[in-house]
Amino acid sequence: MLAILSITTPIFLLIGLGYVVRWSGIIQREQMQGVGVFVMYCALPALVIRALTQQPLEEIFKLNYLIAYGLGSIAVFGAGLLLCLKLQRQPLNTSAMQALGMAAANSGFVGYPVAAMVIGSPAAVLLALNMVIETLIIIPMALILAEMGSQQGSSLWKTVKQTALNLIKNPVLVGLLVGIFLAVTGIQLPAPLFKAIDMLAEAAGPAALFVIGGALFGLQVKGMARDVGQIVIGKLLIHPLIIFIAFYLTPGIDPLYMVGAVLFAASPMISIYPLFGQRYGLGGISAAAMLIATVASFFTLSLVIWLMTLLGLR
Repeated sequence: MLAILSITTPIFLLIGLGYVVRWSGIIQREQMQGVGVFVMYCALPALVIRALTQQPLEEIFKLNYLIAYGLGSIAVFGAGLLLCLKLQRQPLNTSAMQALGMAAANSGFVGYPVAAMVIGSPAAVLLALNMVIETLIIIPMALILAEMGSQQGSSLWKTVKQTALNLIKNPVLVGLLVGIFLAVTGIQLPAPLFKAIDMLAEAAGPAALFVIGGALFGLQVKGMARDVGQIVIGKLLIHPLIIFIAFYLTPGIDPLYMVGAVLFAASPMISIYPLFGQRYGLGGISAAAMLIATVASFFTLSLVIWLMTLLGLR
């Protein structure tokens, strides 16, 4: 257990540092947002580019991994949507946002730093693969359903088109496309440029955790026990469990990749989840869910690492 805590404690100390500097007023909200922009637009794309250019493309893009992680995440999203929409009779936009909170992990800001501590350099490859699932399937699916449920008079085609245009601007997705292009063409970057990318990639993990801590400052939890509870349970327990089952049933999966996938899935929801929630009438619930999930993930991630060790997978 001490070995597990030696992995998770530094991660949450960095999150705590981000919270403390916001609480103390050393860094203001706008300044913390600037660090977040650096991570999203510079560090994470550099991390993906570096991961895709360090080894042959056929060794990176594992179809069985994409299928297992994709189907597992879609299953969790569908179950969350069914629970809220059919059983609890909640509106479609609210149901889609709750399902998004259960099925889309914070791969860049929490999942990668944790996985990197446990499985090392393959975590960057898994980050790229997971971002394909999250940015091309889970997030668009949730946004399209939420737009349909908001009844703003927009046609389905217009909603799909706008969502696609927004995704094209996603910096991590741009980094993914650049990395694939370099890997396919075999173009070698000049040494100074690659060194700069390498330095940016090294900054991704610590800076991302710092930003998450700052983002938690000021979030409040007010009388939202049922909705917040089911989102958090869905994200931290159900999602990694379903991902584990999906990988266990998929042939030819590297055990190291299975461990990484479960750790990514056991991470809290995407950092922009409260922004999506606010747009579709779920602002307070989504913010509270992210706060509780981030705090609780210290224990659940430690539990996942312990279970993976117990099963002999790491």
